[in-house]
Amino acid sequence: MVSSCNDNVCKIDAIITMDAKGQVVLPKDLRDKACLKAADKIAVVAYEKEGKVCCIVMIKAERLTGAVNKTLSPLLKGMIEKEK
Repeated sequence: MVSSCNDNVCKIDAIITMDAKGQVVLPKDLRDKACLKAADKIAVVAYEKEGKVCCIVMIKAERLTGAVNKTLSPLLKGMIEKEK
């Protein structure tokens, strides 16, 4: 499944299921494209709207250098505004 937004900056690569323990598995092809391997650290960023988390983004921790507030916040805020 692939869905594009903002000139192919983001897309839906997979729909995954959470198990009873709250664990999810990222598909191998996505892990390969993201160069993720065992023991890599991944930051989980949540965006809240009206007290509930509506968006969850995962970022390889080594790539984080202030990007969350500078880049992701406006992007996610724009996404939420479109929902109104």
